[in-house]
Amino acid sequence: MLARVWSASIVGIDAVKVGVEVDISGGLPGIVVLGLPDSAVQESKERVKATLKNAGFAFPMRKIVINLTPADLRKEGPCFDLPISVGILAASEQVSADLLGDYLFLGEVSLDGSLRPVAGVLPIAATAQKMGIAGLVVPVDNAQEAAVVEGLAVYGCKNIAEVVDLLNNPGRYKPVQPDNLQPLPKTAYPGADLKDVKGQAHARRALEIAAAGGHNLIFVGPPGSGKTMLARRLPGILPPLEFAESLEVTRIHSVAGLLKNRGSLVRDRPFRSPHHSASGPSLVGGGSFPRPGEISLSHQGILFLDELTEFKRDVLEFLRQPLEDGYVTISRTRQSVMFPAQFTLVASTNPCPCGYYGDTIQQCTCSPRQRENYWAKLSGPLMDRIDLQVAVNRLKPEEITQQPTGEASTSVLERVTKARDRAVKRFQGEPNLRCNAQMQSHHLQKWCKLDDTSRSLLEAAIRKLGLSARASDRILKVGRTIADLAGEDELKANHIAEAIQYRTIDRMQ
Repeated sequence: MLARVWSASIVGIDAVKVGVEVDISGGLPGIVVLGLPDSAVQESKERVKATLKNAGFAFPMRKIVINLTPADLRKEGPCFDLPISVGILAASEQVSADLLGDYLFLGEVSLDGSLRPVAGVLPIAATAQKMGIAGLVVPVDNAQEAAVVEGLAVYGCKNIAEVVDLLNNPGRYKPVQPDNLQPLPKTAYPGADLKDVKGQAHARRALEIAAAGGHNLIFVGPPGSGKTMLARRLPGILPPLEFAESLEVTRIHSVAGLLKNRGSLVRDRPFRSPHHSASGPSLVGGGSFPRPGEISLSHQGILFLDELTEFKRDVLEFLRQPLEDGYVTISRTRQSVMFPAQFTLVASTNPCPCGYYGDTIQQCTCSPRQRENYWAKLSGPLMDRIDLQVAVNRLKPEEITQQPTGEASTSVLERVTKARDRAVKRFQGEPNLRCNAQMQSHHLQKWCKLDDTSRSLLEAAIRKLGLSARASDRILKVGRTIADLAGEDELKANHIAEAIQYRTIDRMQ
């Protein structure tokens, strides 16, 4: 007998509907899986056989052919265990086949018949809803994740016996209701607070501007000046994720398999901090079957690269295109996938190999040639894409011993939120713009008009600092954010002057 069950496979952060056809016929007992299965799918033959026997079902000792369609799409992972199990039970008439066409099945089976969670359930649920699938049957641990999608009935089952009972007696079961569709409001960040920072007023101001406009930021200073400590306080002043943003971030983390203990939605903006030994594929994504890398896992959040100059130059060059376009495309022989990568880059580095160039206390021991080679790891085009370049000096003795008097993160967050709201209101009619850092040249002409004084000031900075056209555009974006923080509609000379201050270390020697 022939039975067809529906499942799905992940391509990028989207999903493709997959048909699982099971035919049981005469011949020598055995199982054959067709349709470009990977090793995990091939191994499902033995898992499913043991699972059905241990769960109390009869396993047909006949020839079983399993065909996964479309045949030219590579199938990977253990998510096909459950649809293959249901297909065998339907083909052997141990379960009703009346509702098979209405449901999509997804899950890994254990040898005792229980269902284990799998990655990528949220994008599959979204695809199922668009295709008109009535219901999605998943392991109970994946149910809340899938229930986020409106208009789709999601059923969470603990074991294969519950799946069979659902198909034979559908009236006994009700769809899972999501715990909370809306991300929780952000009232206080549980991590590090800006109020604990001593001094560093210039760096604190740069953090506020970066949060308000989504601008890339680099701190340069000697060891112990507080670069990493400051960077790790940036998430506390970022506005909360909107529902659409939260859903998009959750899809990426679902594909990466990072949601097993995260609930239904990712509620906080991501903060990723890869080690400087990270490879290019781990940063931008890749693999035989492309998976999101650190820059995509940082989508709508922060990618923090500590000790930036310790990263390999070719790895850093991978960042240039995502920083400009907000996405990364990974091409393979059989397919090409695109991952979103709209992140804010925050980096820190020492000013030279020994770390003390320009320090007022300890003398630098590096030669000019050593400093030149040190900064040569950061190309001009990459530095052009970093809006805020801030020198962080070592604290004075009297600053170290004093009590922290800085402003709390919650107060700074209020100003950042107001500035972002002004930007969103200004960008009405531009669905792809959420913050000032995302503006393109034609947007600058519309919203960053300069008067004569501001234009003369910018031209003088371009000549003196040798700035590129891209760097000058970054100054305009930062100036627009500074004006938003001040609650002003017009871009003025003082806004441009402050923005220029953050371009003074484009090429330190």
